[in-house]
Amino acid sequence: MHGSSEFIPDVSVILPCAGFGTRFSAPYPKELHCLAPGVTVLDRSLEGVVKLAESGLNVRLVVVIGAHKLDTVRYLERYAETFQLVFIYQNESFEPGLDGAIRSALPMVRGTVALVLPDIVVSDADSADILLAAVRHTAVTGWSVVAAEERDPGVLRQMGALAVVEAGGLLTVGAAIDKPADPSGFNAFWGMVAAAENEAHRLPDVVAKGVDSPLAGAVALMVAGITNYNTPVG
Repeated sequence: MHGSSEFIPDVSVILPCAGFGTRFSAPYPKELHCLAPGVTVLDRSLEGVVKLAESGLNVRLVVVIGAHKLDTVRYLERYAETFQLVFIYQNESFEPGLDGAIRSALPMVRGTVALVLPDIVVSDADSADILLAAVRHTAVTGWSVVAAEERDPGVLRQMGALAVVEAGGLLTVGAAIDKPADPSGFNAFWGMVAAAENEAHRLPDVVAKGVDSPLAGAVALMVAGITNYNTPVG
C-alpha cells in the first residue's frame, strides 16, 4: 500500500463497533441501517474519514468489534482501498462500555487520533471537511471537538455534554462531562473528537465516569446538527 511495505499512519481513527445496540432494537447492527439506496449510517459517519484520506493523509481505521459484528466487518471491506483497516476485538478485561472500546484500540493507533462513532452523523454544508479541520487544530491545542449547539436537557443527559464559550474570537470547551445527571450550564454536545498523538492516551477519559474530562480547553468546531441513530428512523 502506498508503495511501501510499512504503512505509517498520519491519522488513526477509532471506530467503536462492539456495542449491541439494544436501544436500536433491530435485527441488524444500527450502523448498517439504510438511509438511502446504497448508503448506510456507517457510510455517513465515515464521510469525514474518507475526506482525511482524500486530502493525502495516511489513515488507519481501527475498528473495535465483538463476535456479533461480522456483518459490519464484511461491509467495511468496501473501504479497504481508501484507508488501512485494522480490526480488534474489545478486550473483556476493560470496561464493557465505550471507554473500554477506546482502551482496546489505543495500542493500534499512531499519529493524531480521532474518535468517530458509527451511529453519529454530522449534518452541515461542510460536514465532510470538518474532521480534517479538527485534526489540524490538534497541532496547536492538543484537542478539538466537532460539536452542535443543544439546549434540551433530555438530549444533553444522553450525550457528551459541553459548555462551549467564546474567548478571543475562538470557540473552546469550558467544561465537559459525558451523560451528565445535571445538564444545566451545558449548551452543546460533541459528535467527534480529535487528539494529538501525545494526548491520545487520555481519550478513554472523554467518556469515563468519575474523572476529569480532557476536553476542557479543546477547540470547538460547531456544525448545524449531529444525529445520533440510537433508534430506527427512516
